[in-house]
Amino acid sequence: MTDSIQSRLAARNITLPEAAAPAANYLPYAISGSQLFISGQLPMENGALAVTGILGRDVDVPTAQRAAELCAINILSQAKAALGGDLERIVRVIKLNGFVASDPNFTEQHLVINGASNLMAEILGDAGKHARAAVGMASLPLNAAVEIDAVIEIR
Repeated sequence: MTDSIQSRLAARNITLPEAAAPAANYLPYAISGSQLFISGQLPMENGALAVTGILGRDVDVPTAQRAAELCAINILSQAKAALGGDLERIVRVIKLNGFVASDPNFTEQHLVINGASNLMAEILGDAGKHARAAVGMASLPLNAAVEIDAVIEIR
């Protein structure tokens, strides 16, 4: 594995987008002491919502895993903005909360959120291993298939 977060992103051909502005009356992130709280991120790609619909009805698990990965990329973008561009200030991802728009009979939310968990571990190494929740929801903002927020320890 390469030695920096930026080089691991480059190895995966990931360029972090500009951090998205909030869509309502909230902050995209907040810092309290050594904790960075990142508001829920949607699967945005190239400025547009990339994956919409309900799992178990409109969206399959592999597509939703990619949506979760996009949410993780957007979490890293917000972290970069919060940390003045220095992702090396991340000590560890403490927790991800994953929300999956789900048909009542869909029960594989954990597999969907693996898309984000796997990316965090790959890009951040041990610092990317985290506690998490993977919860089914009736719907999400803008008909997004997935939304994920994060708590990150920083220096």
